[in-house]
Amino acid sequence: MSRFLFVVPPLTGHVTPLVAVARRLTDAGHAVCWSGAPSVIGPLAGPEAVVVPCPEFRPDPAARRTAPGGYAAVRYLWENVLVPLADTCVDSVTDAARRFHADVVVSDMQALAGPLAAARLGLPCATSATTSASLRDSFNNTPKIRDWRDGLVASLVDRHCAALPTRPSPQDIEMSPDLVIAFTTTALAGDITTAPQVRFVGPALAERAGPPFPTELLDGRPLVVTALGTLNGAVGGRFLTVCAEALLSLRGRVQAVIADPTDVLRGAAPPDVITRPYLPLLPLLRRASVVICHAGHNTVCESLAHGVPLIVAPVRDDQPVVASQVTDAGAGIRVRFAHADADAIRRAVVSLLDEPGFAASARAVKASFDASGSATAAAEHLVALAHGRLAPSGTADGGTANGGA
Repeated sequence: MSRFLFVVPPLTGHVTPLVAVARRLTDAGHAVCWSGAPSVIGPLAGPEAVVVPCPEFRPDPAARRTAPGGYAAVRYLWENVLVPLADTCVDSVTDAARRFHADVVVSDMQALAGPLAAARLGLPCATSATTSASLRDSFNNTPKIRDWRDGLVASLVDRHCAALPTRPSPQDIEMSPDLVIAFTTTALAGDITTAPQVRFVGPALAERAGPPFPTELLDGRPLVVTALGTLNGAVGGRFLTVCAEALLSLRGRVQAVIADPTDVLRGAAPPDVITRPYLPLLPLLRRASVVICHAGHNTVCESLAHGVPLIVAPVRDDQPVVASQVTDAGAGIRVRFAHADADAIRRAVVSLLDEPGFAASARAVKASFDASGSATAAAEHLVALAHGRLAPSGTADGGTANGGA
C-alpha cells in the first residue's frame, strides 16, 4: 500500500479531476489524504474523504472581478493568489505530509505549497495539470515577464526552503520533474512539446454531489446545456440573458437547460428554457447535443468526453487558450463573452446542429480521451512513482505505467 497526499487550491475545477483519481487509488487499497479547504473538498470528494484543513485563504472576489486583462491579469494571479496561497499553506501541508507518512505528494498546478512541502521532506511530487494551458510556455515571447515570474517563485522558495542543501528551481515548483498528470490529450491540446515526465490521461470524470435534475422535464428535443462555471456567476448575467433569448427563438428545434446561480433569468420559460441554480452536468451531457460554456477546461473536457460540440465564450485566465484549442480541433465555435448577442448565439447553435463536422470532431476528441486511460491511468502512474518504477513516457497521449493501481 502507498500513501498519497493530495494538495489542492479552494477551486472546484481543480479538485474535481483528482476526486476520480483518489477513488481509483482507494479502491486499489492505497491511502489518500487531502490538504486544502474542507468546504470545497468535502462536497466533491465525499464524506469518507480524509481532509487536513489548510489555513483559510480566499482572494477578494471584487478585486478578481476588476483585475485587468492580459499580462496584468497574470501579474494579479501570481502576486495576489498563487504566491500568497502558498505562503499561507506551506507549513500546514508540510505537517500534513509528515503526519500522514505520505509516500508521494500530488499537488495541483496552482497549489505551490505542495511541491515546497515535498522538497522540504524529500518526497517525490506529482503535478496535477487541470488545464493544458499550463503545459505551454506562455512567456516564450516575453522573456522579461518570465524572468519576473521566476524571480517571484525563487523568492517563495527562499522563504520556505532556505535550510535545504539543494533548493528546487522555480521550474520544478511550477511543474514537477518527477511526474505531471495532464487531464487532456493532444487531440484537444494540440501538438504541445512537453517534458518526458508528462503523461496525458484525458479527463477524469467524477459525479458531483448536488440536487438531482428532474429528467422527466426533458422532452426529446435536441438539448442545449449552458453553464459558466462556479466563478463567473457575478459577471455572467448579460451572457445568460442573450443565451436564453437565442434558445427561446429556437424553441421549435431545441430544449435548453441553463445554470443560473444568481437567478438573473427568473425561471425563464419552461419547458423550452429550464433554469436551475446548479446543474448535475455529467447526467445532462449524456443527453446533450450542444454545450455553451466559458471554456473552462473541466467543462470543455467533460463535454468532449461525451462527444458533444461546444460554443465557447472565454471570460478570463486560461479560458482563451482552451477556447482556441476547441476551435482548432474543429469541435466548436467561439463567441465573444462580452459582446455576443442573441443572434450570434442562435447562429452558432444552428451551425453545430446542422454541420456534421463539429460533432464528428468532438467524437474524435472523445476517442482520444477513451484511449488514454483517464483516472485509472493517472492512478497507475502515481503508484509507479511511489514504487520508484515510473516508465519513460512512450507516447504523446497516455501510455500505461508499470506500477498498476
